[in-house]
Amino acid sequence: MLPTGKSVLRDAVSGQRRLLAGAAFLGSVHQGGEALVPVIVGIVIDQAVSTGSVGALVRWIVVLAVVFGALSMSYRFAARAAERASEQAAHGLRMRLARRVLDPRGGAEAGRLPGALVNIATGDAKRVGVVNTVLPFAVAGFVGLLVSAVSLLRISVPLGLLVLLGTPPLLWLTHLVGKPLERRSSVEQERAAHASGVAADLVSGLRVLKGIGAEAAAVARYRRTSQDSLAATLRAARAHAGHDGAILALTGIFIAVVALVGAHLAANGSITVGELVAAVGLAQFLLGPFQIFAWVNGQLAQGRASAERVASVLAAPPAVTSGSGAPADNGAGRVRLRGVTHGSLDALDLDVEPGEFLGVVAPDPAAAAHLLDCLGREADPSAGTVELDGVAYTELDPHELRGAVLVAAHDADLFEGSLLDNVVTVSRDVDRALTGSAADEVARTLPDGVHTLVAERGRSLSGGQRQRVALARALAADPPVLVVHDPTTAVDAVTEARIAGELREVRQGRTTVLVTTSPALLAVTDRVVVLDGGAVGAQGTHAELVHANPGYRSAVLS
Repeated sequence: MLPTGKSVLRDAVSGQRRLLAGAAFLGSVHQGGEALVPVIVGIVIDQAVSTGSVGALVRWIVVLAVVFGALSMSYRFAARAAERASEQAAHGLRMRLARRVLDPRGGAEAGRLPGALVNIATGDAKRVGVVNTVLPFAVAGFVGLLVSAVSLLRISVPLGLLVLLGTPPLLWLTHLVGKPLERRSSVEQERAAHASGVAADLVSGLRVLKGIGAEAAAVARYRRTSQDSLAATLRAARAHAGHDGAILALTGIFIAVVALVGAHLAANGSITVGELVAAVGLAQFLLGPFQIFAWVNGQLAQGRASAERVASVLAAPPAVTSGSGAPADNGAGRVRLRGVTHGSLDALDLDVEPGEFLGVVAPDPAAAAHLLDCLGREADPSAGTVELDGVAYTELDPHELRGAVLVAAHDADLFEGSLLDNVVTVSRDVDRALTGSAADEVARTLPDGVHTLVAERGRSLSGGQRQRVALARALAADPPVLVVHDPTTAVDAVTEARIAGELREVRQGRTTVLVTTSPALLAVTDRVVVLDGGAVGAQGTHAELVHANPGYRSAVLS
């Protein structure tokens, strides 16, 4: 069953039942104690002040002190338990979202910027978690309201009935008032997430934007997005203010009616002076529970909106189906595509032999991207099959498959940490990987060598240095099949020639596919396949194609 907003909220609450029960009990003790304070004050007036009894005065003051101590301590521990339940629920949601986003079948990122996913995993998860903070206080507010009603019934039946019968319609009105807030909160979070995503994209591409002089266009784009987010936030803020104002007005009217009825009964002699003081005090106390209900209603409205956004990620359909098989441990590394149609690819037939060092030239960048999607199983073709050692990709678990077929994108990001941390995976032969990618030269230029810290996404390195470190990471993984896309577009010709020779040496006997237009890399391949119109248009050695194929010469040598 796919997650929905309601199921997300239900799971967040049910996962913290013990903490919520404890918080609700302690909160109820607090609100019950608060409601008893005006009742005790009324008793003090009638039994001690009016009669002049010192003993009664001392006795009831002690009782009042005990009640204050109990309600003070109970509130402290109730708030602690509720906050813990909130944080644990939010953490659980963040973990669920992280597992879904990192699911090897993919799909959660479709149509969403990375910054938007981060916003959902932080802001929306926190708002859903806050539901666990407010629910115990809602129960506590109801208990306080019930204690007040019972106390008022003991003072006067009309006063008690007024509270008991007037509360349900008031709560129903507060629910209706919260509907616009829920709608606008959803839009607010959506626009804020989009703005965060655009900002993250612009920051990550800042060097490129400066290089092509596109700063003004980038600023204009973010300004539009930010203004949309600001407008949505202001609408939500107006809805929140209107919600709180309406609730305050409704509760104020209700409390005023209770106080007026109590004053009328006192004037008629139906209740004593102490009971009048207690009734007025209880009427004032009622403002507390009703404020709690208003706060709870607002938080629930925002929580429901955020739960829907969380559920949309958790329920996102996977990009690829999941098989249960795993590649053979001693697989040869033969890759076969038959009739593959996906995007720009049209009935593509391609065989990559075990241990072959194959070059693929795709003059159309879209064809190269779609080929990489199929080889790395980021997407399943609409027609045709892709096989590894005679087993269809669809029969293999995506995670297991990607351990055997690694696709190294040319724009792979580095992580914050040392250069060595970015290269080391399960392999221990780091030196070989550094040499094969010419990343050893990068290490020699850094102050602490391979132990030099690299900034987030490798921004402290040049483009060519980042490419070499990313290539070293792919080589260190040493997969049976390695697919590399344009690994040397940002390096100089001398370094590119060195990488070409080293790369072939490092991958000797292992299946390697180079999707590139670099003549230096293509010159060391066993065979080159040229994609034309989404299918194989020509194939041969680099030298043969340069000599006989004008289209190849244009794509590679121009």
